Amino acid sequence: MMLKTNLRVPLTGYTDRLSARGGDTIAFKLSAHGQPNEQPANVNSWLTQSICADPNPSGPGIIERDASQWYKPDTHTVSEQGIFAGSFAITSPINVAKNITSIYMGATIWPTLLNNSNQCIAQFGALRLFINSDKLLSCSFNGHTFSLPEHMQTRCWMHVSAHLKHGNAQTHLTLSAQALPQAIGTPSLQDYTEKTSTHLVAEAAKNPIQNSQLSLIIAAEQTDSGTTTNHFNGKLESPKLCLSNNSEPSESSHAQKLSWNFAHSMNSLHIADVAGHGVTLSLKNFPTRAMKSSTWSGNEMCWRHAPEQYNAIHFHDDDLVDANWETTFHFTLPSDMRSGVYVMHISDGQNTDAMPFFVCAPKSQPTSKLCVLVSTFTYAIYGNHARPDWDPSWQEQVKDWNAYPHNPAQYPGYGLSTYNNHSDGSGICHASHLRPLFNLRPGYITFGNTACSGLRHFQADSHLLSWLDAMHIDFDIITDRELHNEGVTCIAGYDMLLTGSHPEYHTAQTLDALHAYRDTGGHLSYLGGNGFYWRIALHQEHEETLEIRRAEAGIRAWAAEPGEYYQAFDGQYGGLWRRNGRPPQALCGLGFSAQGQFNGSYYQRSNTNAEYAWVFEGIEENVIGDFGLCGAGAAGFELDRADQQLGTPDNTVVLASSKAHSDDFILVPEEMLTHLTTLPGPDAQELVRADMVWFDVPNGGSVFSVGSITFCGSLPHNNFDNNVSRLMKNVVDHVLDPT
Repeated sequence: MMLKTNLRVPLTGYTDRLSARGGDTIAFKLSAHGQPNEQPANVNSWLTQSICADPNPSGPGIIERDASQWYKPDTHTVSEQGIFAGSFAITSPINVAKNITSIYMGATIWPTLLNNSNQCIAQFGALRLFINSDKLLSCSFNGHTFSLPEHMQTRCWMHVSAHLKHGNAQTHLTLSAQALPQAIGTPSLQDYTEKTSTHLVAEAAKNPIQNSQLSLIIAAEQTDSGTTTNHFNGKLESPKLCLSNNSEPSESSHAQKLSWNFAHSMNSLHIADVAGHGVTLSLKNFPTRAMKSSTWSGNEMCWRHAPEQYNAIHFHDDDLVDANWETTFHFTLPSDMRSGVYVMHISDGQNTDAMPFFVCAPKSQPTSKLCVLVSTFTYAIYGNHARPDWDPSWQEQVKDWNAYPHNPAQYPGYGLSTYNNHSDGSGICHASHLRPLFNLRPGYITFGNTACSGLRHFQADSHLLSWLDAMHIDFDIITDRELHNEGVTCIAGYDMLLTGSHPEYHTAQTLDALHAYRDTGGHLSYLGGNGFYWRIALHQEHEETLEIRRAEAGIRAWAAEPGEYYQAFDGQYGGLWRRNGRPPQALCGLGFSAQGQFNGSYYQRSNTNAEYAWVFEGIEENVIGDFGLCGAGAAGFELDRADQQLGTPDNTVVLASSKAHSDDFILVPEEMLTHLTTLPGPDAQELVRADMVWFDVPNGGSVFSVGSITFCGSLPHNNFDNNVSRLMKNVVDHVLDPT
């Protein structure tokens, strides 16, 4: 289904940070669309504490508590704020001297999408170089436009240029294109060896090149209002601009020759010109860097080892990580604000929205024995995931449950997730929370028309939080943002650390912190599935932006191009942590093994050793969790198992394993060697399971892992009175109150 990208919700917003501590300030950025006569809206705001974010009437339902003791309800004037997607680059202002008679600009390009709109390659004042809606290379100046007759082709390298020159009372514009010897793995351009066309665009003594300050814009053109349009889709390398007083710029000793090497300053948003003239090219909306260029030989896969072969940037017309909205209001958290999950609600009387954020305990001052690690990196990576199986019929269940009404599949203009593709088919590899994220809302349903809640991520993790609340177990919140920035010190004071249902995306720093916590006496409970799976990096100049390269193996929404597996942000090999020598089994005893549809089965107790009888105290049955709000079973959707070859400690005890999974469950690709054989050795069906394990670690630490995304969804079943709830309470009591 083709959906319009310009659709807007009536009222929405986002925060500049997802987590904070007492004394920190959060900025709320709101936008109201469709108001009568485009007048600003009067919007009320109020705060609640979130206990459960599941709208399913078969469960606890959405539970929120008044939090006006921390934030007094307020009213704000809210106007519409625009969404301006599309990446491009722009230079600092360049002086055009009075005696300049020649402007030359050019670049090497690799188009990836040729559609029915213009795509600007470069713009300098009134001079434009672009691909027109008929797929023809074109240039224009002061209302004069012409094109080369041959059609452009996608995924072929070409050098293109436009040259404006004035002399003898005439001004001419020359458009040139030359196909390049093609890089490894790309097609040759048969019909475009070298083409040049020159046209007279003015006949007057006056030089039309005016003395002024202009910026060179790459991969888009700028409107009079300062916004950009007609964005280029494709790779672009080696942009050049030459201003001279000679009709042939290369022959002028007074030429100002500017060029930029995109292999320089790879982890920055700013690239200095090669000659050091002080003209910096700034990247906007995060185009993708560390891309193979026209000179890539295939002999080197890491851009750090052969930077000259990675002198290209991939621009997209739908790149968007930061909406850059103005702040509507601020909220400074009181110093004594209780750690937990909070939701800022907004309403204009007809439309509402709700923005969650996470309040951590004071730094190095735990207020509880137990801490819940909230996976905000994973939330952002999945932010605005437009599922390919989304159907409008899902809205019926949304209405019946009074669930969150908006879906990214309906409103792709707010930027999609790294589980989606750009308009040119390439994978989206950047993410941030700095835009409205519809699936980060209380009541959002990921899977519609299911017999169960159909939840993932924030909403699914609320099952754990509601269970802790129902069991009267005090807890603090820490997110992976603090874990990345502060290391183990932010969790060292807790006796027990619980993950949510799907802690999938991690940096080296977060993994280091979790290992250090476990190995210095902490207890880690991994209560999800497919965790600690993908490696990500944070941008050094814009830490809210995350990068993911979906390299070899793994269940992937898209696959990175060969030679583009190394992250631009930090130069490290992307993809699975398993491929980086850090399989999840080495941390928590389990790792991703199998995936199916959103359904679940049960665990069967396998350990009867008296030493671990405490785990099953009060549980008479051997079948555990054949029920649940997510997938209708405690072991479902994505499953992890133990594997000593991948790092599961020798002293690991398997307490239970899942059984009776449906035929739609398959082994993950990294476990398959052929259609008949698996990497571990056993038959594939034997490896389709979730293991529940316990192991002790020297220095007093321990680990409890369940290996299933849907495990936490069974905790609230039957008003929290069930064998999964009892088992989890046994584990918590064993750690926090061993007497």
